[in-house]
Amino acid sequence: MALNALIEQLRMFFWNIFNRPQLNDILDILIVAMLLYQLIMLTRETRASDVMKGFVLLLVACLLSGLLGLTALTWVLNLILNNGVVVLVILFQPELRHILEQLGRGTKLDRSMPSASPEENTRIINEITQCLLNLSRRRVGALVVFEQRTGLKDVIETGTQLDSDISAPLLENIFEPNTPLHDGAVIIRGTRVMSASCMLTTLSESSSISRDLGTRHRAAIGITETTDAIVLIVSEETGVISMARGGKLTRHLDGAAITDILSTMYHQPQASLFDRLRGWLKGVLRSEKENA
Repeated sequence: MALNALIEQLRMFFWNIFNRPQLNDILDILIVAMLLYQLIMLTRETRASDVMKGFVLLLVACLLSGLLGLTALTWVLNLILNNGVVVLVILFQPELRHILEQLGRGTKLDRSMPSASPEENTRIINEITQCLLNLSRRRVGALVVFEQRTGLKDVIETGTQLDSDISAPLLENIFEPNTPLHDGAVIIRGTRVMSASCMLTTLSESSSISRDLGTRHRAAIGITETTDAIVLIVSEETGVISMARGGKLTRHLDGAAITDILSTMYHQPQASLFDRLRGWLKGVLRSEKENA
């Protein structure tokens, strides 16, 4: 039976670990632990976390019923577990897609930002900052998406393609109410405005989002949950400027904060592999402190 085979494999695993651990055994444990940790982090605070807890309880019940000799119950639980892979694929479809997207994103070569002089980058930062502050003062809603390593071609194609230089008058005119392109998002790739009036179809379903925030903010958070894009939002109701990144929303940004965010995109030098690993570790530690 599948349960007996699983018990035997676990017995052999722990026998090898505790009696003659090898370097590959230690490496094996570390890799499995990392995969489990990442799986827990990806499913935390989602509906999938409850499904995972139920599956673990079902597995424990199956092991206990086998040890206690409950033949009928063990047979029923084995039938469920034998088809468990298919069930998990169906139930965890959104999370599995998110994991595969992250793996694919990690294997991509960096999308180099189009080369521009420091003066041009500074001009772009000032133009975008001035535009957002003007829109905020007038309480004109705006949604500006900055493409990073993950390509947004499919999103760009949903809008009106521009491929224009970045300027404050252009962006303000795009978001001006009652104009053809004001509804939707603007996609910026490096130093170019690629498209306007783009549709962000993936709305975040996170329960941590305030009920005061509408579709614009949920769409911004949604695209950052599935890509590494950075989104700046201006609220039409309050004029508050926010940033969405990595599925998190930072609100009440002022001019200095916007400039800092844009500077990390346009002035930050290309990071080495060591710097990226160090940055990833800092991000993990920071996340752990925030959730402690």
